[in-house]
Amino acid sequence: MTTTSGSASITSLGVGSGLQAESIVTKLVALERQPISLLQKTADKIQSKISAFGQVQSAMSTLKDAAQKLANPDIWYSTTSSSSDTSVVNFTTSSGAATGSYSVSVSALASGQSVVTNTALTASTSTLGSGTLTIDLGSLDGTTLTASKTTTVSIAATDTLETIRDKINDAGAGVSATIVKDSKGARLAISSSATGAANAFRISVDDTGDGNATDNAGLSALAYDPAASLPGTTRTQSAKDAAASINGVDVTSSTNSFADVLTGISFTVSKVTKTSTADVPPVVTDNPATVTVKQDNDTITKAINDFATSYSSLITLLRNNTKYDDATKTAGTLQGDGTAVGILNQLRATVGGTAGNSSVFTTLSSIGVEVQSGGTLTVNSTKLTNALGKLTEVKKLFANANLTDSSKDGVATKLRTLASNMLGFDGALTSRTAGLNKSIQDNQKRQDELDSRAALYEKRLRAQYTALDQNMAGLTSTSNYVTQMITNWNKS
Repeated sequence: MTTTSGSASITSLGVGSGLQAESIVTKLVALERQPISLLQKTADKIQSKISAFGQVQSAMSTLKDAAQKLANPDIWYSTTSSSSDTSVVNFTTSSGAATGSYSVSVSALASGQSVVTNTALTASTSTLGSGTLTIDLGSLDGTTLTASKTTTVSIAATDTLETIRDKINDAGAGVSATIVKDSKGARLAISSSATGAANAFRISVDDTGDGNATDNAGLSALAYDPAASLPGTTRTQSAKDAAASINGVDVTSSTNSFADVLTGISFTVSKVTKTSTADVPPVVTDNPATVTVKQDNDTITKAINDFATSYSSLITLLRNNTKYDDATKTAGTLQGDGTAVGILNQLRATVGGTAGNSSVFTTLSSIGVEVQSGGTLTVNSTKLTNALGKLTEVKKLFANANLTDSSKDGVATKLRTLASNMLGFDGALTSRTAGLNKSIQDNQKRQDELDSRAALYEKRLRAQYTALDQNMAGLTSTSNYVTQMITNWNKS
């Protein structure tokens, strides 16, 4: 404590009065802040509920996706195929594919046309000559080509074989060029960019170097005409469609892949099975491949197992969060929450009741999807496999959709609808989570208000005790002065 002109200046609360003022203020402010602590504990509980409902929403979304797969008719028409010789043919099936056995013979594979120059240059950097290439792309009937596309490429005298290759490739003519090197030098090979009979080509040359467009010198070394025997190039491969037969029906394709030949089935051929000799009459040999298309029970079984797993996960999550554990005397985060309990009850009622419009299977347990004591589902694989022998009836149990009577909807259809409603904009889960978030905001607002009030209360207390200290310090100074004067008087 220091004094100036007889008045006390307090530098530490309580020094002037001798009271434990700092402790008194701290305890009084703590009492004032107790409601804030209670609000913080309440906020923690609300936040735990928000987190729990977030987990429920995620699990509900997973169940919705699993139910959607089983409510979608496509999965019930899913098929799979197997080939007796995958080196010949491979099938890909989709919805609508008819089950059965298919015999596939392949008489030709698709190919593009290819030609190669007869003359080999010293190197790929050698020049060939100047002029213009005209490339006609189209269908070939015998030796007559009907062009569907014509492209011209200008070649300069200084263009090397590499430059010519690049100009052809950059022209977008429907052909591609590459340089082939052998023991005699570099040659230019030109091929159709795509396979099929509609991708044959003809190369006409305006040879401005030597003026002769049909010899084997200069740029005319690149000329090719199916209707004329030109010395510049040799055709090494013809443009052909793939040709096959399915159960005796002939089909063709510009590639080795066939689509839209059979409903729900596409296939790719890789090897010729049918050949004939040049004898008269020719001797035909055929070793067709057999492809079997059958119902895809594996995909359906997996979808049902995924459904059971996702449902069980959601039920377990809800049950654990809403129960009271007598052993540990602890309540689940959502224990007593009406929304959570309501969802749990709706799920159990939907899965445990009758569904669909089947006269054979009316409950999940009738096909081997059995409800356990805790509400979860397990799948009896043997029973399910047997039930899938009556696929149409199982489909009704899961995927039936009745526009006039929802009680006849399949269980997957019901759960998909239930989950969509719960997760929707005005759904129970969405609304409950929004309400909890609003409670958190209101709680924080009240905390802020009480915190401001406590801060003002503390400021007021400190001002009061500071004034008390100053008054007590002044009184103490006066008392000391009077005492000193009396002592001096007594001495005199």
